[in-house]
Amino acid sequence: MLTLKIALRNIYRHTRRSLATFSTITLGAAAVTLFGAFITYIQYGVQTGAIQQTGHLQVFRTGYFDFGSASPALWGIEDYQKVLQLIRTDPELQSLSAVVTPIQSVAGIVGNSENNTSKTFFGVGFVPSERDRMKQWNEYGTGAQGLQHSGLKDDDLSGGIAGIGLVRILGLCKPVNLDDCPTVPVTSEPQDPPPARSTSVNLKELAERDNPLGAAAQNDPHPAVDLLAATAGGAPNVVSLQIKDVDLQPAKELDDNYIGMNIGLAQNLAYGRGAHKATGIVVQLNRTEDTQRARSRLLSSFKQHGLDLEVRDFTELNPQYSQIIGLFASIFSFISVIIGIIVVFTVSNAMSMSVVERTGEIGAMRAMGVRRKGVRRQFLVEGIMLGLIGATCGILLAYIAAYGINHANLTWTPPGRVAPVPLILYMSGAYWLIGLTWVGLLMVSMVAAVIPAGRAGRMNVVDALRHV
Repeated sequence: MLTLKIALRNIYRHTRRSLATFSTITLGAAAVTLFGAFITYIQYGVQTGAIQQTGHLQVFRTGYFDFGSASPALWGIEDYQKVLQLIRTDPELQSLSAVVTPIQSVAGIVGNSENNTSKTFFGVGFVPSERDRMKQWNEYGTGAQGLQHSGLKDDDLSGGIAGIGLVRILGLCKPVNLDDCPTVPVTSEPQDPPPARSTSVNLKELAERDNPLGAAAQNDPHPAVDLLAATAGGAPNVVSLQIKDVDLQPAKELDDNYIGMNIGLAQNLAYGRGAHKATGIVVQLNRTEDTQRARSRLLSSFKQHGLDLEVRDFTELNPQYSQIIGLFASIFSFISVIIGIIVVFTVSNAMSMSVVERTGEIGAMRAMGVRRKGVRRQFLVEGIMLGLIGATCGILLAYIAAYGINHANLTWTPPGRVAPVPLILYMSGAYWLIGLTWVGLLMVSMVAAVIPAGRAGRMNVVDALRHV
């Protein structure tokens, strides 16, 4: 207790130097804490976007995740309705799940017969109402991402949504009322009719002949496109689709190829008149922390019922999630190390000057019988006190700054977003970070005081007394 009292008096005695040291530690602690809160916000935002899009877990036929993307129709889950019922009626999964819904992946060629353009596409079929419910998942309050309401109906197989890039390439900007969309440049030299013309005409003829919605779709004000794909049996199949809305995708490659549609239409395209399957089953949970628990339960249930199915979580379905989190973790570590080095030199310099100024005092202490370890302990305690006060003030300053930022209605537009979103610093969700910062600065301050404290303890009593 006496050592602590003396340490506080010495800190107060050298007010200017102590204030400069406090300021460095305080600003360092505040900077690390605020940046950590921002990283937490980024993590929550990326996680929310991934889970709104793909759910926490997806169930596939074993092997699909590694090999099935080349031919999704061949890797469909047979009797997927029974699997859906099994998941939805499981007592444990019922309390954990928010949405359990099937999806169907398709790929092929999309054509616009109005201007004779076509290109490859990647499509996803979903249950519209359940997809809209997935978009409302917002555990961390970061806001929903992407198109919130598809505008599609569960019993309407004619409509769908498309990526902005795909709409632009097909020349459908005006029909879908898309602003700031460049038009296809017209070449001055005459060219032969593109080979896509005959394909587009054929697509239209096949769609009107084989798809009962083809004729009825002519009265729909939304632009129509034709989708051509091979069924699971290898036969060509065509359906018509009215683009009801557009949805910007996070990657340009996906945005230039994406089409979302009712799962019934996707199954008609992938299986024709054959038995309909589903590529996967999406399981969105109420809380992310239950992901591993739900995954274990799903695998156990599938094994019990003899189902050859595999389960993948959102980190596997969205590899960019782990890459983004890893990138920001590296940046945070680098900044923390730089700030730690600054604190080490600041505290070490302050303690070294204190040792020089108190040489006579150290000699008097040693002459009164204080041992070397007692002198070292005194300076170590002073260094720890500098770190304790500075770190505590820094965290308090970070809370004040975060409160001001969170209530200033600041917004920004992250990558992959169309509209700006609120900027929020998650101090409440970063308790581990706050504790780590506080303890880390204490340790750094103690380490910075070791060398000056050791120098003070090794002083010769006679030489030190000459400075009295």
